[in-house]
Amino acid sequence: MMKLKILCAVAVLLASSLPAPAQTPYTDDAVYQGLGGKDGIAHIVDTFIPMLLADPRIKDSFADFDMKQLAVRLGEQFCEFSGGPCKYRGQHRDKTMDGVGTVRDMTTVHQDMKISNAQFNALTEDLQVAMERNNVPSSVSNKLIAKLAPMQRAIVTK
Repeated sequence: MMKLKILCAVAVLLASSLPAPAQTPYTDDAVYQGLGGKDGIAHIVDTFIPMLLADPRIKDSFADFDMKQLAVRLGEQFCEFSGGPCKYRGQHRDKTMDGVGTVRDMTTVHQDMKISNAQFNALTEDLQVAMERNNVPSSVSNKLIAKLAPMQRAIVTK
């Protein structure tokens, strides 16, 4: 069953590499509710972040990130893109900026990181597992992944 979920996620990611307009958040909150609302999303993020930091395929990519800020941004992003009441601010400043400096968008944040498709897929797999560990139905998790997948174009640079 786990392999099927991962295959579904990979299929969604592969499909996202085709030319398509950027995804927008859901207009209803069914996915948001399926994730457990704000509390459920917080639990997913709390499960997801340690997985990223422990995953040998991608942990080095997060060495200079403010993980608390990343957790906030992921929570906002998952909430908005699932149809929840949150607004993803999409801002990032790394630790070396000490909270000041230019706010960078998704493309700018990732441009020097040289993220590969394999790394992007590893992160997606970790997100799927984090949602599974929080009892999110695969139909709901796949819908969230489908909304987030178009970011692959901005993130993968290698």
